[in-house]
Amino acid sequence: MAEPGGTASVSVTTATSVKSEALAEEETFLKIKVGEYEFSADWEENSSAQAFQELLEQGPLTVEMSDYGGFEKVGSLGLTLERNDTRITAEPGDVILYQGNQITIYYGTNTWDFTRLAKIQDPSDLQRKLGQGRVEVTFSLGGKPESLL
Repeated sequence: MAEPGGTASVSVTTATSVKSEALAEEETFLKIKVGEYEFSADWEENSSAQAFQELLEQGPLTVEMSDYGGFEKVGSLGLTLERNDTRITAEPGDVILYQGNQITIYYGTNTWDFTRLAKIQDPSDLQRKLGQGRVEVTFSLGGKPESLL
């Protein structure tokens, strides 16, 4: 309400911006499900990770992945994301965008020009947990751990 002789201040918020703000506060990590195992991964700060987050805001994404090179699971995203490649040595737990259209989860190491999307918080025994051969991996947005709510 305006003071007499003053002007009123009006704040308009769209439903979209409210949803985006709520997601930014609520969904803070990447959730990865493989069989009976579920992993939490911390997002990297780059436009590729942001684009992947925006894709997952539309719902979970399931990717068929298989072993490659004895150090990673790899699968096609079915679309291309912007790349932020830099020469890095990927380590167990790294979630990597490769060539803009493939996603990988590292259980070993490899040095190449990659875009890191996220890092699994606890990669212990990751190769065994990811399984052998072809597996379905579901990526989704995860909320704050209950201890933070």
